[in-house]
Amino acid sequence: MLIVVVAAASVAAGAASGDPSVSAKQAQAEQVMGQIARLDSSLHRAQNAYDSATGRLRGIEHSLKINKVGLRAARANLGRAQVALAQRLVAIYTTRDQQSTLSVLLGAQSIDDLVSRIETVQAVSSQDVAVMKQVISFKLAVARHERALVHAHALQKRLVAQRAAAKSRISSELARQQSLLSSIKGEIAHLEALARARSLYLARQVQIRLNAQQQADNLQTSGFGPTALTPDGSVAPPSPYTGVVGIAMRYLGVPYVWGGATPAGFDCSGFVEYVYAQVGVSLPHYTGAQWNVGVPVARSDLQPGDLVFFDGLGHVGLYIGGDEFIHAPHTGTVVQISSLSGWYADTYVGARRIIG
Repeated sequence: MLIVVVAAASVAAGAASGDPSVSAKQAQAEQVMGQIARLDSSLHRAQNAYDSATGRLRGIEHSLKINKVGLRAARANLGRAQVALAQRLVAIYTTRDQQSTLSVLLGAQSIDDLVSRIETVQAVSSQDVAVMKQVISFKLAVARHERALVHAHALQKRLVAQRAAAKSRISSELARQQSLLSSIKGEIAHLEALARARSLYLARQVQIRLNAQQQADNLQTSGFGPTALTPDGSVAPPSPYTGVVGIAMRYLGVPYVWGGATPAGFDCSGFVEYVYAQVGVSLPHYTGAQWNVGVPVARSDLQPGDLVFFDGLGHVGLYIGGDEFIHAPHTGTVVQISSLSGWYADTYVGARRIIG
């Protein structure tokens, strides 16, 4: 009786301590939430930079409009000044000494040089010099506006690309982190549900053991041993492996994998084989072979740890007490607990008790 009480205390302590895998996931979730907070701050800064760039962009666009107007005006002024200059040169050529005029024109090295030479010619008035200076001034204005437009266009393109890239990069990373957090929260919820299920069934198992111990004590008091009759009427010894139920509970939620016999995935017989291997008992993998191990036991005398078979030996599970068993049903499911009722009651074949 003392052993059962100690077992009950151990189960309670295990339930109170919590599932370490849940704690690890919660710690991971906190790290991800910290990263999300940092990304939120970065996104806020990027938004501020985006807004600032938008203001600068409006300034650039305004400058573009002004420079476009200035360029059109400068080109128009240049055209008029060039026409005026051409008219003055024709007048000089036709009214003054052609030889001296030609020498002035042909000897000039640049427009500035031409202006200087024209100033030295008595036939060129101050008005002619002013026309020449206007031509030079307007040409410079045209070049200046063209350079300003090229620079403004390049700056505009760079700003738009930078602000869009920064915002997109941070938003993408934030979405990824939020998706990761959602996934972790889902895993935590799943692990917590499994932990609750394990605690519930372990507590139920302790109660079953307490009841079994009480029945054994009563039998011993009345002079009878804790025996069970097999289907053929012989006596089946008590199971020495009721503890495998606690081991099996650890794998609730592991997915079904055909032929699987590891915590990465189990099929029905692979699950039974693996659980018994943890207590040093080697069982064959396949259901039909497991039917030939141990001794038969009547359904009314099932004990935790007994192997229960269904569907013409097509399926096997571990009895856990309370008319329930744990098993890996089929593709698309996970290790779970089912009741010996409905389809399982209808297709029940029998049970075997492993005794050594």
